[in-house]
Amino acid sequence: MLETSLDIQLKTLPTDPGVYQYYDKDDKLLYIGKAKNLKKRVASYFTKSHDNYKTKVLVKKIHSIKHIVVETETDALLLENNLIKKHQPRFNVMLKDDKTYPWICIKKERFPRIFPTRNLIKDGSEYYGPYTNFKTVNTLLDLIKGLYQLRTCNYDLSQEKINNGKYKLCLEYHLGNCKGPCEGLQDENEYNENLNAIRQIVKGNFKDSLNRFRKQMAEHAEKMEFEEAQIIKEKVEVLEKYQAKSTVVNPNISNVDVFSIISDESYGYVNFFQLSYGAIIRSHTTEIKKKLDESDKELLELAIIELRQRFGSESKEIYVPFKVDIGTSLKITVPQLGDKKKIVDLSLRNAKYFRQERFKQIKIIDPDRHVKRLMAQMKKDLRLPEEPTHIECFDNSNIQGTNPVAACVVFKNGKPAKKEYRKFNIKTVEGPNDFASMEEVVYRRYKRLLEEEQPLPQLVIVDGGKGQLSSGLKALDDLNLRGKITIIGIAKRLEEIYYPGDSIPLYLDKKSESLKVIQHLRNEAHRFGITFHRQKRSKAALETELDDIPGVGEKTVIELLKHFRSVKRISTASKEELSQVIGNARATKVFNYYLSKKE
Repeated sequence: MLETSLDIQLKTLPTDPGVYQYYDKDDKLLYIGKAKNLKKRVASYFTKSHDNYKTKVLVKKIHSIKHIVVETETDALLLENNLIKKHQPRFNVMLKDDKTYPWICIKKERFPRIFPTRNLIKDGSEYYGPYTNFKTVNTLLDLIKGLYQLRTCNYDLSQEKINNGKYKLCLEYHLGNCKGPCEGLQDENEYNENLNAIRQIVKGNFKDSLNRFRKQMAEHAEKMEFEEAQIIKEKVEVLEKYQAKSTVVNPNISNVDVFSIISDESYGYVNFFQLSYGAIIRSHTTEIKKKLDESDKELLELAIIELRQRFGSESKEIYVPFKVDIGTSLKITVPQLGDKKKIVDLSLRNAKYFRQERFKQIKIIDPDRHVKRLMAQMKKDLRLPEEPTHIECFDNSNIQGTNPVAACVVFKNGKPAKKEYRKFNIKTVEGPNDFASMEEVVYRRYKRLLEEEQPLPQLVIVDGGKGQLSSGLKALDDLNLRGKITIIGIAKRLEEIYYPGDSIPLYLDKKSESLKVIQHLRNEAHRFGITFHRQKRSKAALETELDDIPGVGEKTVIELLKHFRSVKRISTASKEELSQVIGNARATKVFNYYLSKKE
């Protein structure tokens, strides 16, 4: 594994929500925290002067940082709680007690009760949540009680006891909050149908319920009952922000291990989540160097065995993104949807982030390794015969055929070589003809390189689709360079990459480094070409309008433009206005020039 300093780790942290973990030089866990933006939050520890003595001591002890990326800030809050309860870090004092976030329980009993709880008891009851505050829980329960009449007593409502008349109706029945199942006044099937509707509400599917609340709010407002309307409005606002389920905590998922992998030419990156009672209690990502051309399946099988041994996992089931062969003692699950799929996706997301961070760290520490990996990846992605250490990209710039120019930008080892950029005035083409212009500049560029015996690029990119590509290819044919240089075209709309003689374009992954390098080349060529085109247009405009006036020199032109800001304003200015800027004699020449043009 590549050792990285804290500075480099800080530079490469993601900006997503997540949980960070600080370790000392002996790899002992010091502190666990949550963040809406991991990079900002962690960096704040090292850029601020801390008044708190405990924080000062903590920062001095930090040797390495690990993190887990999650979907939302709420998920980060819940995951932080799980990990602190499990690992009890020395510098965490707030969440070490036995308290946990609240859940909504549907009790396993006849005519089930629904109530909030902090304790999960494995007796077959259903638990929904957890929730980050009791306000959301109470709002949900108020909503449920307002819609459905449920019992709140803790009696054992067995059919036998009801038949024997053991219970009597209580005040809740007389208030209309309960239909009296204790005396057999409510059918069990009806009660269970209500429960099914309630399950949808606590799962977050409460569109109908929200509509009902809004209707009640409108009715109160019509009756001028504004206090009651405001109470309901506050409930609606809370419910609209309510997040029913968390990816990081789900009591329906028993103790399992989750593994995922992403790889490139040289390395595989495997993420491991350990879940206990439905909560993530460990996350670890590792980098595996490929010895030969191992598949993702082979690498993942090796990693599963090694990581389970290293962390002493005894889980009987694992979730993976695809089938693996690791014996018959484990249950292998490849989730297709639902919370199980979400947890595998979250694992994969963490593997991807780890890979991105390694790339960034390597780029800082070992740029040669970064270049070799990038070149190997581009060779594979673009189906090239050799690594494209020298790439050139062409772009045409003209507006309605005026001042046609072209630009050629050069990248060496995936980075701009700006001293080697070249710009071209189109010489042989009349009017707006992108295809002919492309043919001209490609021909001129490589004819010159051949004459000067300069090295040729491995890859040429033309900005445009099949037409521009054909023009560039014709120029290479005329120079007998076909087969010696690979040429491709990139179309702007869908980032399609075209090859000579192939009508079907190549589509690269939108997040791939190869596509990002090509886009960088294309954008640089466009920027460089547009800048040259604007300069030429401006120069042409000034020359035709002002420099042709007899007796008016460059300094006079500059003074006029500084004051009037445009040639058009100069042309419409009075002689007096011009005299105030450049004197009467020169003002008369400029004024008379534009007067004669008007006549």
